[in-house]
Amino acid sequence: MDKELLQKPVRHLDITEVSSISNFIKAGEGMSFVAGEVANAAKIYNLMLQDRDCTVVLALAGSTSAAGCMKVYCDMVKHGMVDVIVATGASIVDMDFFEALGFRHYLGSPNVDDVKLREQLVDRIYSVFIDEEDLQQCDFTLGEIADSLPAKAYSSREFIREMGRWLVNNPTRAKKKDSLVQLAFEKGVPIFCPAFSDSSAGLGLVVHQKKRIAEEKPYVMIDSVADFRELTDIKIAHRTTGLFMVGGGTPKNFVQDAVICAELLGYDVPMHKYAIQISVADVRDGALSSSTLSEARSWGKVDEHYTQMVFAEASLAVPLIAIDAYQQGHWKSRERRPFPL
Repeated sequence: MDKELLQKPVRHLDITEVSSISNFIKAGEGMSFVAGEVANAAKIYNLMLQDRDCTVVLALAGSTSAAGCMKVYCDMVKHGMVDVIVATGASIVDMDFFEALGFRHYLGSPNVDDVKLREQLVDRIYSVFIDEEDLQQCDFTLGEIADSLPAKAYSSREFIREMGRWLVNNPTRAKKKDSLVQLAFEKGVPIFCPAFSDSSAGLGLVVHQKKRIAEEKPYVMIDSVADFRELTDIKIAHRTTGLFMVGGGTPKNFVQDAVICAELLGYDVPMHKYAIQISVADVRDGALSSSTLSEARSWGKVDEHYTQMVFAEASLAVPLIAIDAYQQGHWKSRERRPFPL
């Protein structure tokens, strides 16, 4: 028997000694399964925040914003715990910008008659309900913003910046003052949505383009290649990077591929130094969302020393990790990153 394999006994949680989230996370370091994964992810995230050279990227997929984590991400931006965001269009537009306009997500149930919901114009995200007519107002507002801009190609980052500017300049219509889009605009945090059209933004921009085509006028376009170029420029300029990935999909692959793109351009950049991913996706089907950080290492995207897969539902795991980092307080001495965009 190899005695080296039996050196770390499990430390059982004593609930009478847990007085804070950070206490609970610390206790998790002696536990196994998801408790241990969350504890190690929290440790790695704190290392990112302590590393003065590290640019922290939040890669955001899934519907945790609609489920109640929206302010978690806003607070991470507000307190300098995130430097760059790469997200799905739904996370930024259908969830965050939607609420910035004063609309809400509502507690619902997955055990409902979806045909009846459709008759009532109520959309469902698992156990969250949304008023479809409110969502259409969000679509039209995006088209209105596009109408106000010079007709040209924009990266999603540029267009989302203009969404933030619009919220600042239209306080009577921006009902919620601490939205992620507005905070990112005010704090200089770039937001990229590589699949921007797969959201209310796409619907609003179609309305904008159809109207302009009918008027025989030029229109606003979204340049996803510019997104890739700009994110690669950030990786080149800010060599040490850490990834906080919620879910998988396009945001996850997009930010990881910045390393490969920089190398293709002839730059000797390091792999992402830190990476945590929170996902419940099954790794057996070979899908992008479920591919592990170990697999990403085979592509030369993620270094091997500070990584953690957390196989947990993100609406629970993300707040635990973020609250621990807030309570640890390493964000207090971080400086905002200047981005030449």
